[in-house]
Amino acid sequence: MRPAYPLSSKRKIPDHIQRPDYATDGIPKSEKKAYASPPEMHGPEVIEKLRTVCRMSREILDLAAAALRPGTTTDEIDEIVRNATIERNAYPSTLNYRNYPKSLCTSVNEVVCHGIPDQTCLKEGDIINLDISVYYQGYHMEPIQLARSTTNRRNLFVPRECLDKAIALCRPGALIRDLGKTMSVRTYTGHGINTSFHSPPDIPHYAKNRAMGTMKPGTIFTIELSGFLFQASLQMIHLGPNGRQVHWPDNWTATRTNGRWSAQFEETIMCFDGPAVLVLISWS
Repeated sequence: MRPAYPLSSKRKIPDHIQRPDYATDGIPKSEKKAYASPPEMHGPEVIEKLRTVCRMSREILDLAAAALRPGTTTDEIDEIVRNATIERNAYPSTLNYRNYPKSLCTSVNEVVCHGIPDQTCLKEGDIINLDISVYYQGYHMEPIQLARSTTNRRNLFVPRECLDKAIALCRPGALIRDLGKTMSVRTYTGHGINTSFHSPPDIPHYAKNRAMGTMKPGTIFTIELSGFLFQASLQMIHLGPNGRQVHWPDNWTATRTNGRWSAQFEETIMCFDGPAVLVLISWS
């Protein structure tokens, strides 16, 4: 993969839409405070609000996925996501987060994650990951993610199965470090998400990690599965040997140097009396 420039102009968000603290200058100031404190706990009174954001996110994901076909550009997907988000009076969480220029991440083939929508034209058989996040009424839900391909469907079952096994371990009192037993990638982690886009706890994706603490009722966090196809790991599932990972000069797009393809799935979890999966990503 290579970037297909020029990028379109940054799409504007109407003034009436509630914005996160980084929307203007790109600096997520709330995250600095969040990482200086224990993980936020949320009671049952926020459940319905979170479910509303999750349903909204799923609707936006479905609209974006419906537009995936040979000949579509990833920038066109960005416009669909931006429009669908503001129609719901919400803000696309990725937009201007640490100066990220678009309303979602579109990671194609060997792009592991954080691909920036551009003029890349999708071809028959491509694998694309749609990473969609929504900010609404003071809460982020992230990432709503779909890995999709017209000709590589069987390969996508592996990362989805790994993610489901990790979710099955989630319950109040479970050790955070135990999630790494179902995965084997060190590059990225899951994380807390709530009123801040990223917050404690960090969720390592490899065995024998040193993460401290247990899952507590009211904690909201993501589990992220993406990586080498056929080599099961929670964060990333890639096709063939690992190879080396590099970032493009845009400071976001992460790819494999060997050109092997990647697929990614991710869920948002809230621990309550038992594991409460707020978002379940289905795919076909």
